[in-house]
Amino acid sequence: MQLSRLGCFHASRLSFMRVLLRRLYLDNWQFKQQTFAIDNSGEGYAVYTAQCEQSIYSLVAFAHDLPDSLRSDRVIAERWDTTFTLFDGVPSAADIARLQANVPLQEAGRISEKELSLSRANRSGRLWSYVIDCLAMGNQPDSDMIKQTGYLMRTTAVYGSGKFGAADREVIAERPEFSGPFQVEMLHVYLIRWFVRDLANALAKAQGGDKATTLDAGIARLLGIGNSTGLGMAPFIVNHPVLFNNWISAREMAIAKVCQLANADESAVALFSACFDASQVSVDNWQTRHPIQIEKLTVLRAELSQLAQYLQSFDWQQSRPWQALFDWVQDTLGADAQELFASLMLEPYPELVDGLAHCMLAPASSPLIDGGLSIARLRQTIESRANWALKTDWEAPDNRARVWYISEEKLEPRLGERFEEDIADYEQPLCTGKRIAELYQLTTDCETKTVGDFLFRHPQHRETVKRVLRLNTHPYAEIQDNTIEKTMLPIDMLRCKLSFFGATHFDPRSDRWVRIVMFQHAPYPDELHAENYDYWPYNGGLLHGG
Repeated sequence: MQLSRLGCFHASRLSFMRVLLRRLYLDNWQFKQQTFAIDNSGEGYAVYTAQCEQSIYSLVAFAHDLPDSLRSDRVIAERWDTTFTLFDGVPSAADIARLQANVPLQEAGRISEKELSLSRANRSGRLWSYVIDCLAMGNQPDSDMIKQTGYLMRTTAVYGSGKFGAADREVIAERPEFSGPFQVEMLHVYLIRWFVRDLANALAKAQGGDKATTLDAGIARLLGIGNSTGLGMAPFIVNHPVLFNNWISAREMAIAKVCQLANADESAVALFSACFDASQVSVDNWQTRHPIQIEKLTVLRAELSQLAQYLQSFDWQQSRPWQALFDWVQDTLGADAQELFASLMLEPYPELVDGLAHCMLAPASSPLIDGGLSIARLRQTIESRANWALKTDWEAPDNRARVWYISEEKLEPRLGERFEEDIADYEQPLCTGKRIAELYQLTTDCETKTVGDFLFRHPQHRETVKRVLRLNTHPYAEIQDNTIEKTMLPIDMLRCKLSFFGATHFDPRSDRWVRIVMFQHAPYPDELHAENYDYWPYNGGLLHGG
């Protein structure tokens, strides 16, 4: 649960994109391009519907002819190439007019409880122009060029759960089609990808006329949706400890289930081997310019080659082969390779793993504190469950060098330097370890005997007491590390959360923001079928002939 480990997580069967596509296929969702009213300059709107047994939802997309000088991925941007909302139902003409006046404004606009999410995306400048030019001339773009970037557009924000007037989480919480974390947002992005493909084809046709062609289906599947994510996402796993615990717990349970298997049959070994081979290719295609990620990738590639060599002579006939292989990986390879292997070993066993996705939500309510609990028992819990927080010298300047705060302009999380900026008064409580250590120190030789009496005198520690007591039942609820230390990398927090989304090809642009790819290799809604709905991250599901 340290940041250096969390920053090595990879997508898995339990990632939310994988959960979504399994649901879309198994529940027989129906998709339709309802409206595509976009002119030759790239201005206009489109509506795409996704219908399940219970409901119908619509992606409403607005395309804008944005000058290059105004294109920015930063949160302070005010205009984008495309803007979107996921509508609950099918929008009327009045709804479209209302949305057209607000969705392109994003934070400056206002949506309603009829909308479930809000987002925007920008073109990938060079690749977008290259692909449009190729198609307009009747040619397909070079697949190697496509792989280097992996997307034609990247989202810079996807908002849900009540943001800017959108429906609160409770509106859709009981709908079976959205059971599981972030399913609305994942559907939203999946439909954006469909729209982006169609927009590229349409603009190529507008530019090239009769000689233009459309994207080859295989090349189109190489294109995911990019995403630029910064500090706004980082505090999430601190602010939602039960949810975070449930994500980690489900993954750990899945790994344990596979390790406990007495044997591995030939089909399971073959599927694992195919996924492993595809992952090696994916890692070889992984592009980055960040020095830390370059070093991590160099090590990962070498260690995957080492693992490949070891697998050539591995005895799959031994008792509990997955446990034996897991132990070798843990003893021999680094964290990145360990975590990738942990994801890959789950792939042959959907019957053991997939049901755990239902355990990854968290109740909205927070348990009450037992005021009669003794201070002695509280301290024992800290010593046994959060001893990591007591090992840090919190007075050392380097160990408290950073300050998390909220920017006034955009109401977004920021990370400042405690001893260089006058921001300490605005600090957000995002360093749980320091707060636990302060609580432990304050309860030393405490005059009060119960937690209730203590909190009556020190109510500012109520949340910390809750967090400590929660560790008795939720052991993965806290990052067991210093989140305000001088050399702490926020991108580790980002990567952890994004791996549960199902993101790939993490490309840090600094220690505070990262670019990723979503749904690369996934089938589009109009080609979703039995052979490609599940193993698509591994070369588009071609493992099964899809």
